[in-house]
Amino acid sequence: MWAGRVVALLGIVLVALTLRQTVAVMSPILDDIRVDIPMSDLGVGLLGTLPPILLAVSGLVAPRVARGVGLDGGIVLALLLMTLGHLVRAVAPGYAVLLVGSVVALAGTGIGNVLLPPIVRRYFPDRVALLTAVYVCIVGVSTALPAAAAAPVAERVGWRFALGIWAVTSVVALAPWLVIIGRERRRRLSAADTGESPPTTLVTRLWRSRVALSITVVFSTSTILTYACFAWLPEILGDVAGSTPTEAGVLLAVTGIISAPIALVAPLLVTRPRDASRLIAVGVAGFVLGYLGLLLAPATLTLLWVLLIGSGSILFPVCLVLITERTRTQDGTVALSGFAQGVAYALGALGPLFVGLLRDVSDGWTLPLLFLLAVALTAAVPALTLARHAFVEDELDRSYAGRGS
Repeated sequence: MWAGRVVALLGIVLVALTLRQTVAVMSPILDDIRVDIPMSDLGVGLLGTLPPILLAVSGLVAPRVARGVGLDGGIVLALLLMTLGHLVRAVAPGYAVLLVGSVVALAGTGIGNVLLPPIVRRYFPDRVALLTAVYVCIVGVSTALPAAAAAPVAERVGWRFALGIWAVTSVVALAPWLVIIGRERRRRLSAADTGESPPTTLVTRLWRSRVALSITVVFSTSTILTYACFAWLPEILGDVAGSTPTEAGVLLAVTGIISAPIALVAPLLVTRPRDASRLIAVGVAGFVLGYLGLLLAPATLTLLWVLLIGSGSILFPVCLVLITERTRTQDGTVALSGFAQGVAYALGALGPLFVGLLRDVSDGWTLPLLFLLAVALTAAVPALTLARHAFVEDELDRSYAGRGS
């Protein structure tokens, strides 16, 4: 069953290892970078907002990439962009070049994010849940490793080496995909080969699919709450729970630690529509109870509230599995992956902004926490919709037939 797919498995694992390095490596050594490259607080803020913006844009562009060069070619392009971006940032003489390098690297990251679920479906249609669980866990490692290593490496050999060294992992990840393309073990995805609708056409029609919209809403909920947590949870804990900066940092790390076993187990549990619906309900309940606890009794059981918020991360791997499980074709998977991730990351970029605005307007954390509660509850409705066994292509076919009658 696994014969002939070892190279693809290695390729998926290595791509997953590269997908968060661009995002995670810069912030721990930002002070070192600013010594050589002066930048204003606005410039720092722009670098911080680039990841969700570029991931959103790439989510909408990636289906066109898959249409043009195929899934394997798209992954190669993503890795080349990440490699180039890492190197450009490492040699940047000034802020403008540093910004360009970040844009290039993040564009590659975004394309890789979108194309990895359909790649898993293509090479492991019988093991979608298992492979999704594996690569989501590895993505978590790819977040933690650069963040932990950046400062020590920068201290010993400089920040430029600390940024550029990650180009090595992108180059290594290229090898299995070049082998796959060279051997022509899989035909590239195209409308001419498969007779399916082009991904770009499907993307423009996905607004008509309840399944696609439901997955997108859940994905967006997860992204908004996750980015808001990264940006504001330490400050919230300091103000409402009396946590010291060190304690708040540790508690933020707890949300990441708990997400690892959840990411490993959750995809394996999405075997039936009702199971997916129940897991979404668990994620919603985690976010709701966690933020409600911080609102009503922040200093009493702070660790419990943080653990509950971290458990809400179950929404992310569930959505990745649903993208493949609720589409019948590779074109459909590519289109839905780009659509859902593009919308979700665009909204995710606004989450921290809205929390900050509400904090300034209200001069407290009650209104921002209520906003986060409301966002979490929005995923309850699509949880009900996704309890039905339905596929995106079937809904679009019915919609198209209805328009033609």
